[in-house]
Amino acid sequence: MTAPASKSPTKSAVAASSKRIRAEALSLDELIAAVSHEGAGAVATFLGVVRDTNDGKAVTLLEYEVFESMAERELAAILEEVAAELPGVRVAATHRVGTLRVGDAAVACAASAPHRDEAFRACRELIDRIKARLPIWKREHGPEGPYWVGWEDARCSPGHSHRH
Repeated sequence: MTAPASKSPTKSAVAASSKRIRAEALSLDELIAAVSHEGAGAVATFLGVVRDTNDGKAVTLLEYEVFESMAERELAAILEEVAAELPGVRVAATHRVGTLRVGDAAVACAASAPHRDEAFRACRELIDRIKARLPIWKREHGPEGPYWVGWEDARCSPGHSHRH
């Protein structure tokens, strides 16, 4: 016996947001409200926060730099893709930029679906694609000074430490 078709969402599968890339604090409640609807039996969320270490080094704060117009467009494209690939889901995400302290929320994602599997899958797809594709750069600060994460100077030999 097959289950009855779920009630489809009345709003767009991508929750509207005027500012997805922003310096202001992020709110999971805002995203949950944006993706919730009567046909959603599950809402999955992800909240990425600034931690106090990375690769064994102490972190005191992060700075996120952004190519804002490109990041807004790319995040909108990611949201549209995930919604199209996983029918029945509704998605939303925001990313913070500027200076963040340990414990601050840096990225937030939410996905709703009729069932938990689709909601979890959509939320995981969102964060994985955001991390891989958004033109946002992270500069970590710690006792050894600031350094860009993932940055390699083409002038240096492989394996060279960038602690100049």
